[in-house]
Amino acid sequence: MKIKDPFHIVLIEPEIPPNTGNIGRLCAATGAHLHLVGKLGFSLDDKHMKRAGLDYWPAVKLHLWNSLQHLQQEYPQGRFWYTSKKAQKTYIDADFNCGDFLVFGKETLGLPEELLQSEVDHAILIPILKPAVRSLNLANSASIILYEALRQTGQLDI
Repeated sequence: MKIKDPFHIVLIEPEIPPNTGNIGRLCAATGAHLHLVGKLGFSLDDKHMKRAGLDYWPAVKLHLWNSLQHLQQEYPQGRFWYTSKKAQKTYIDADFNCGDFLVFGKETLGLPEELLQSEVDHAILIPILKPAVRSLNLANSASIILYEALRQTGQLDI
């Protein structure tokens, strides 16, 4: 299947190597680009990250950035969606386009509050139905939102 303009998964300062490894495998499977931004909580040579990504790392289109601003400067026409449990609308309500950037914050803190406040129209959440659960796993969240974006843009029609 030919992939249209690929989606982009953006991880801001990821901390847990297996999450990034699993997201790398997700990107390899879907043709999405993986962007790692800022200070990483691990080495890119980490055995846990590599194990989670299996032998798919050569298929991952990996990009490293010092800051989100630098990434956005390189893609001035890019449309960015910011994920947070503090957002007001769900990922189902987003109107994804091919080539969009799906931005996820670090596992322990999420995205900065000031960023979410400045991008309220592009902030989305995955509903959590039980209040005893604070958050979903980062790799699971990336999968849920990326596959909804693929569905909306007709890229799952095989």
